[in-house]
Amino acid sequence: MPQISSLRLLFSSANHHALLTSPLIPKPPLSLSHLFKIKHPFLRTYTHKPRRLLFAAYSRKPKNIERPGSLSGSRRRSSSSSKTENKGKSAMEESSSSAIAESVGFNKRRAEGKDKNDGPRKNLQLKVRKLNPVNTISYVQILGTGMDTQDTTPSVLLFFDKQRFIFNAGEGLQRFCTEHKIKLSKIDHIFLSRVCSETAGGLPGLLLTLAGMGEEGMSVNVWGPSDLKYLVNAMKSFIPNAAMVHARSFGPPVDSSGATDELFVPINDEVVKISAVLLRPRYSKVSKTTKEGSSELDDSLVGVNHLEKKISAERMQSTAEFALKPGDLAVVYICELPEIKGKFDPKKAAALGLRPGPKCRELQLGNSVQSDHQDIMVHPGDVLGPSVPGPIVLVVDCPTPSHMQELSSIHSLTPYYSDPSEQSKEMCKKVDCVIHLSPASVTCTTEYQQWMSRFGEVQHVMAGHQLKNVEIPILKSSARIATRLNYLCPQFFPSPGFWSLPQLKSLPSVSRGPSEFSLPASCQVITAENLLKFHLRPYAQLGLDRSGIPEVTSRPKIIEDLITEIPEIVDASEHITQLLHHGNNIANGGSMTLQANNVVIEEPWLHETALPSCLEGITREDMEIVLLGTGSSQPSKYRNVTSIFINLFSKGSILLDCGEGTLGQLKRRFGIEGADEAVKGLRCIWISHIHADHHTGIARILALRRDLLNETPHEPLVVVGPRQLKIFLDAYQKLEDLDMQFLDCRQTTEASLKTFESGENKDVNGSVGVQNDQKDGSNLFAKGSHMESYWKRPGSPADASAAFPLLAMLKRVLREAGLEALISFPVIHCPQAYGVVLKAADRTNSTGKKIPGWKIVYSGDTRPCPELVAASHGATVLIHEASCEMSL
Repeated sequence: MPQISSLRLLFSSANHHALLTSPLIPKPPLSLSHLFKIKHPFLRTYTHKPRRLLFAAYSRKPKNIERPGSLSGSRRRSSSSSKTENKGKSAMEESSSSAIAESVGFNKRRAEGKDKNDGPRKNLQLKVRKLNPVNTISYVQILGTGMDTQDTTPSVLLFFDKQRFIFNAGEGLQRFCTEHKIKLSKIDHIFLSRVCSETAGGLPGLLLTLAGMGEEGMSVNVWGPSDLKYLVNAMKSFIPNAAMVHARSFGPPVDSSGATDELFVPINDEVVKISAVLLRPRYSKVSKTTKEGSSELDDSLVGVNHLEKKISAERMQSTAEFALKPGDLAVVYICELPEIKGKFDPKKAAALGLRPGPKCRELQLGNSVQSDHQDIMVHPGDVLGPSVPGPIVLVVDCPTPSHMQELSSIHSLTPYYSDPSEQSKEMCKKVDCVIHLSPASVTCTTEYQQWMSRFGEVQHVMAGHQLKNVEIPILKSSARIATRLNYLCPQFFPSPGFWSLPQLKSLPSVSRGPSEFSLPASCQVITAENLLKFHLRPYAQLGLDRSGIPEVTSRPKIIEDLITEIPEIVDASEHITQLLHHGNNIANGGSMTLQANNVVIEEPWLHETALPSCLEGITREDMEIVLLGTGSSQPSKYRNVTSIFINLFSKGSILLDCGEGTLGQLKRRFGIEGADEAVKGLRCIWISHIHADHHTGIARILALRRDLLNETPHEPLVVVGPRQLKIFLDAYQKLEDLDMQFLDCRQTTEASLKTFESGENKDVNGSVGVQNDQKDGSNLFAKGSHMESYWKRPGSPADASAAFPLLAMLKRVLREAGLEALISFPVIHCPQAYGVVLKAADRTNSTGKKIPGWKIVYSGDTRPCPELVAASHGATVLIHEASCEMSL
């Protein structure tokens, strides 16, 4: 039965795959016996007992969690007396505390003081690594995050024997590293070429993952321009300060009036020197030369040295006239390896009176020594052959044409050009590789290509969003599973979207490649590929290395391998299709004959009730639920973190939670253009709680929506979440505008909405929250309630009157989407954790009959609690987050 077991495992992965799509349509019950046309006791057992999945979480979901009202403050008693008292009091406690017992548990480890979460906080330390000046291996490598989805900037890895440096940490970096077995614990420094959601969206999750590694946790150095402080301040709302104490910025403040052409040196040791050059957009010149985004610029600014002084003088004036804002700064990083010492000549050393020994080693390290037999000093140049200059790599991020005007006139880069001025010829340094993170809208301009040609014979790697990379899935393992599941059941598992170049050429958002570059023949230009390397050491291997580039796997090849591995998959796929098309024939009979084989319905109770009246006339084109991510705590090889996309098609869409990488998942599901339309059509984003795996993707979604609707009249997007999320968003908006309106989950509870509808109790003392507390009878001193800060409780008082305009806006937005209400309810997890209810508006059919609206309930992150039970009554679809043991 190995093939049967393999097919069972394949189909069971549908329970947790990151791209599961479920239309709100009642489907015929599918059991594994239907797939195999057999009755098998193990398969039947599996059908009734879903798998229990346990996950470690950086969102801190410990296995044993204290329930509200737990007896953690009770004293321990002897085992004999405890048994006697428990027997004597069991009946009384069962009768007097039956209501509390359903929602209150006893955490024995915490009561005994053994809960590790009660211990001292971790003191995260940087790893002290012993550097190896004579590195045997060194290279730069393209980490292709976002290459296929174009949702984030790729990262660049600078590798040494004892050190690792990463440039940019966009969303999906953790998942990418897991897929390709790149150890995050080896990373020492992270450099940001810009501070925005496109380049730093994966940084919060990465810091939390490192902080949770090992017993003591880890920290990492984070470098960026001066506006990095805004991102750090925003992340403080949910990331321990110990994880960010090594975040450092360079350069003058963004709002400083003076311009700079200074070279900043964050790293300078015996292994590598990393310098940074700041790029500031020159907005004052845009109006005279070109509009933002145009490819036609003044050619007189390129390659003409006698204009550089004039441009430099104008820079101060342009900066003063147009104040920069955070997020405008970009960085060019220069990585210089030390020179390679010449070969040691023992004959020359002997002629100068040196004996073989440690002094020869000192000379090889570059130190002068005293001769053993002569009264002279021996210098390294006396015994070593000619040195070879160390390799130099540039990482360039020029995001807009306005930055290009500054890039072409920076004096700090002059020594690295092949045609320096006469005054700096002796300082000329040969660059070996330039990695361009700049978008194709900039790199395809004449000005940028003329600037590239100034480096002479250099290997240029175009790592911006290029057409060639869109058809190659970066997360191959996930794409392979999605393709297999799509073959088995395309109705539930959409194709992961293997693009072909003919299809992509018609898309306006897809960038052009370097084939259209007009550069001198001496300039070598290639398109970056995932895991492409450029070797720096050993010097004999200097150059490109394509050996690590993953092979391109097509959909037909994946299906062919699947059929070879599990031949029964062909029949199983046909049976599923027939079951879906003939579901009405088995709805009442409990069994049916299919191709002369009896297929037994193992769950006849599923057919005891008829189709819910709220689904009358509903089709797949009316609504579908897309599970963009079902992983817990951090992205994994096969699953992204939590996000649920409620697709209402022509009426818009709603996101329930928005973990890191949500935008990338949208693009994998709907394609490049389809995802953009989905983001533009968002009506609301609802966030359950402040843990990073549920909300760190929201900034990227909001920033993209802002850009897509930049020239279109629109309203800010409504974001509903716990009040800690507002702290993060308010701080982040100092970095880049997110174009949103925030509404506290407390203002969308049932009690708050009733108050809003009635127009009563609008005083600023927050009677809405008090009313909610009085309703459930659980205030700070209520019998059986747990001790918790009054201001951390979901029902704490709030300014209801201030939220009324936003509630009116939310109500109107929901009405336009065909929804009646969005209701939040508190759940048991961390402070300010919520679940949500979505109710569709009632409809009228063709005969005038009133049809009630459907109801979706999402539990959020919670253990079993009465609030969820009450909210789930009458639900059409109930979605359990269920990512820790006690949630199942």
